[in-house]
Amino acid sequence: MATKTIEIRAKHNNGTTTVNALITHPMESGHRISSKTGNTIPPHFIQEVTCKYKGMTLLTAQWGIGMPMNPYLSFGFEGGEKGEHIILKWVDNRGDNDIAEAIIK
Repeated sequence: MATKTIEIRAKHNNGTTTVNALITHPMESGHRISSKTGNTIPPHFIQEVTCKYKGMTLLTAQWGIGMPMNPYLSFGFEGGEKGEHIILKWVDNRGDNDIAEAIIK
């Protein structure tokens, strides 16, 4: 995807870092019918989301057709320091992907 699809923020508070991300993606299940053509809309969904901090994987999520359009992800982890970087990446069933970085505030 040519445009950035991930909005990510990370905030450290009292020893815990909270990561919030909004991903712009159509998340088509492959079960809907197009009102224009009458044909089934092909599946197009995020399969995997990963988040890394200092080269360590914090989160790996396996997603599928049950996720909503433009999914929101939020999680926390112990540690992290202000000024350090969090990297979030997704890959979908068509091979499209995006990656974004946030500086912990």
